Amino acid sequence: MVPAFKIAGHNVAAGTRTTINLPVSVLSDHTPVTMSVHVVHGRKPGPVIFVSAAVHGDEVIGVEIVRRLLRAPNLDTLHGTLIAVPIVNAFGFLNHSRYLPDRRDLNRSFPGTPGGSLASRLAHLFLTEIVARCDFGIDLHSAAIHRTNLPQIRISPKKAQTKTLAEVFGAPVILTAPVREGSLRGAAGDLGVDVLLYEAGEGLRFDEFSVRAGVSGILRVMRELNMVAAKGIAKPKTTAMHCSTSKWVRSPAGGLVRTFKSSGDVVETGDLLGIVADPFGQAETEILAGAPGIIIGRAVLPVVNEGDALFHIASVHPKDDAEKKMETLTAQLDADPLFDEDEII
Repeated sequence: MVPAFKIAGHNVAAGTRTTINLPVSVLSDHTPVTMSVHVVHGRKPGPVIFVSAAVHGDEVIGVEIVRRLLRAPNLDTLHGTLIAVPIVNAFGFLNHSRYLPDRRDLNRSFPGTPGGSLASRLAHLFLTEIVARCDFGIDLHSAAIHRTNLPQIRISPKKAQTKTLAEVFGAPVILTAPVREGSLRGAAGDLGVDVLLYEAGEGLRFDEFSVRAGVSGILRVMRELNMVAAKGIAKPKTTAMHCSTSKWVRSPAGGLVRTFKSSGDVVETGDLLGIVADPFGQAETEILAGAPGIIIGRAVLPVVNEGDALFHIASVHPKDDAEKKMETLTAQLDADPLFDEDEII
């Protein structure tokens, strides 16, 4: 039997699970705000990992992924410890906002300080109480409001193990992206804790395809780390597409946009992505792909201004191989009965 897991003054016995509320702040009306942390501590030794969501309060899809993950029967025989934080930014979550009340972006406020702004204090709390206790982490995100992302993993090209786990996750796309200043991924890296950043779906919306990809991906990573048994966890039937560069196609004019391509579509240079027209229908401008690749994100709001980002295209080659991979991965997620919502409930 492994010893109890200690966190924030609590002891979680081996083979048990519990929810711990970490004090964050007190609102102006004296309402306390906490960060709820669910700890699953296995009976056998293994890595300690965290899974976090809603660092941006309007990115609710990660909350649903964590909910389903915690209901997975695979956790009954867990090796090691899982720390799940479904809502890191409770302020933004309750207000349907990306930001904290001080209008700061939590994912640009790490590592934070105990005496700084509200965002800085919350970042410090999460980093010291959660990240510093872990060997690895998975941070769940979605696109900002009025945009949607194809399921993708973003990594920095530093460690071979991180790349391996990204491939094991099984998202359609792995995008090598630089670490942003003040990000959770950057601050965790400074502590020696690698983080996979999962991007999928739309702000303030659920997307079943993205949820399934997230839950199955996390369990695959846990299986690779020997934390859960392989039973019921299918390996990806094809490898992810690796992309090192990406670029947004922006609206050439203001007006109403009609889109002809969606996330996951593979395009060539010059392909027609959509048309933006004025409300009178007198002027129409084509939106063309400036480079070949796969659409990993797009705007969903039809009202646009000139210069608005509309289609996020990542470089990928060859085209035929990319199309087959998308078809295979989509079919696998659609057919996988393990994460059927009726079974989860």
